[in-house]
Amino acid sequence: MFAVVSRSGRGGRRGRLLQGAAAVVVVLLGLLVWWLLPIGASAPSGSVTFSTGVTSGVYQRYGSLLKEDLGRDLPDVSIQLKNSEGSQQNLARVASGEADFTVATADAVAKYQEDGKPGADRLRGCARLYDDYVQLVVAKDSKIRSVADLRGRTVGVGQEGSGVRLIADRVMTAAKLDPEHDITPVPAGIDTMPDLLEQHELDAFFWSGGLPTGAVQLLWERHDIRLVPLDSTLVASLHESGEAASRYYRSAVIPADAYGDAQEGLPVSTVAVANLLVTTDRMDAALTEGFTRTVIDSRDRIGKKVHPAQLVDLRTAIYTAPLRLHEGAERYYRSVKP
Repeated sequence: MFAVVSRSGRGGRRGRLLQGAAAVVVVLLGLLVWWLLPIGASAPSGSVTFSTGVTSGVYQRYGSLLKEDLGRDLPDVSIQLKNSEGSQQNLARVASGEADFTVATADAVAKYQEDGKPGADRLRGCARLYDDYVQLVVAKDSKIRSVADLRGRTVGVGQEGSGVRLIADRVMTAAKLDPEHDITPVPAGIDTMPDLLEQHELDAFFWSGGLPTGAVQLLWERHDIRLVPLDSTLVASLHESGEAASRYYRSAVIPADAYGDAQEGLPVSTVAVANLLVTTDRMDAALTEGFTRTVIDSRDRIGKKVHPAQLVDLRTAIYTAPLRLHEGAERYYRSVKP
């Protein structure tokens, strides 16, 4: 005898087979996703403080624009900005836990480490950003033509906690000037020094920042100024000092058009030092990875408003000496490695 199989029986069996195959595919896809995702991975969340700089300085403007991009890329992370006097105060804040991320110059980091200050061993790098250029600004008709000519003058040297103060003192020492006794030092920041120069309360002021610095550019627009050259002999003297920080200074040139016609069409020799994005080994790896990614990805957008940001380069960002790379930042660079 032959068994009789109805059409409906064959259709039911085919349906069950198809349903079973679909279930297997779903399970396999689920296993694949589980395999590819890090165990326990979740979007970074919480609140972090980013210590920036003085009002109208590059650090402060950069931090304000970066916050916008971080808000988009890390929607579950609340970013608080905190103004500061500059690099030295920024490092102290991050090392103590008062802030979570900051920007500081490589020479300020090296000094912080050399002095053995609290938390120095916990500092970590996330990215090398852009270079700061030392700018010695005077009125165009000033008789000051070199650092040595500052003797007996009233000079803005940056606030106590700033990287400007650090490098200004070193540059004057390299030029055989005592920063405390051969000049009258005024501990002011870039938010006030341009006005003081314009009002003839300063004969000159030091600034260390990206090019162009907005506050210096605004000063040029309303007052005739000039930049004083810092020649290569000063850099050589800085290197001969034997300080750990001195190795991070290099000779550089400020382009002729950095501030309109302030330099009368001539480039100006100076000293440059790299800025670093800094955190500590306490910071969550996933959050640090995301923070670093946004810093690199936001370069072009921020660079339209803060020119130095255009110089952030993925190829050099990984070089954060004298700091070791944070685990999270290292993870990011590995993820984008060709």
